[in-house]
Amino acid sequence: MYKSMNSRFDCNRRDFVKAGGIVTAGIVLGTPALWAQEKYESGQPERIKTNIDELMKVPRTKYSLPGLFPGRTVEVHDKKTMVEGVPQPEPIKKMFETGLQQLTGRNLQESFQLFFDQNDVVGIKVNPVGPGLISTRLELVDAIVAWLEANGIKRNNIVIWDRMDYMLTDAGFTSERYPGIDCVGLHTMDEKAMDPESTDDSRWLDADGNHVSAGNFDIDVYYWADVEAPQDKNYLNQHVFNNKYSYIGKLLTQRLTKIINVPVFKNTGNGISVATKNMGYAAICNTGRLHRPLFFDVCTEVLALPVIRDRLVLNIADGLRAQYEGGPMANAKFAYEDNTIFFATDPFAMDMVCQKKMVEKRKEMKIDVDEHPRWTEYLRYAERLGLGVVDPDKTEHIFTDITTG
Repeated sequence: MYKSMNSRFDCNRRDFVKAGGIVTAGIVLGTPALWAQEKYESGQPERIKTNIDELMKVPRTKYSLPGLFPGRTVEVHDKKTMVEGVPQPEPIKKMFETGLQQLTGRNLQESFQLFFDQNDVVGIKVNPVGPGLISTRLELVDAIVAWLEANGIKRNNIVIWDRMDYMLTDAGFTSERYPGIDCVGLHTMDEKAMDPESTDDSRWLDADGNHVSAGNFDIDVYYWADVEAPQDKNYLNQHVFNNKYSYIGKLLTQRLTKIINVPVFKNTGNGISVATKNMGYAAICNTGRLHRPLFFDVCTEVLALPVIRDRLVLNIADGLRAQYEGGPMANAKFAYEDNTIFFATDPFAMDMVCQKKMVEKRKEMKIDVDEHPRWTEYLRYAERLGLGVVDPDKTEHIFTDITTG
């Protein structure tokens, strides 16, 4: 049941605290347009040292990015999926099944067998930002779960996950909504402690001064970047660690064997926040320090981590209701119904398709558009690393409109 647009998105104290955190501590989603501009305004910047070379030495598997269908993106449209702002389960299920089969060229059972076996533990990575407005639709996740179950994956081997636990709850991804399925946030952030007047840190710091979620991360599997992290308590509250390491959640390193990435279609400045950012900035902790010096490169290099690179088998982007400005935070003023779902094994190919579509939409809506190559350089970087295919001469974009009547 969705609340009306106005009541859902009126600013309340919780929103105010989050907004204040953005200014004071770079909370969660940040100000990407400014960071990207700063990163490039003085010419090509010196590349920050990271552990990307070590990551690239790890042998690949048959599932490794760009996946089984490099460079291919399927876009399915049905104008009847949203009725007066409410998603319609059956049309969404049909869109999902159509897009999956067009991506693989096989039926639903054969498609399943390409990516999974019945013993896999499958993590469905959603995007809960902007609950009810632009968050991943529950109905799309329902269709994915139904497909997995129909082909033998037990519900206790399905995990719906994201970085922040409270965001999952806000967006409706709860055990009550999905009985038998774990809904897992990699860490807890104490919103009350973000209030400048708060003096109680006991809900997020243990007796030794460590974040209570520190044990959720695998200190042996990490993305390292030669970038210092802020040392203030608000940063630590949001990011769990404040050193030069961004650790991967134990959920990914110790439990999941396959990942389905289900982002949403939205902008982040003149760039996008779709497939790669949904993974790159959510699978790790201690990300706030990375935005200014690395920003989009994080979306490429984190996906080179073998625990992601070899397990991320499907990307299914929710464009049922999209957003063309104001992202990556939700902004109802710029949200619109696009009634579209995208499919790819190659998240970089998908992002290139979505970037082009976003530019077209922003121009249509009279938004100033900066088409500097900096906004897509991370995608070409991925191609140089062999993680994706974005060269237009080597990619395939399949568009299908299944609207009837």
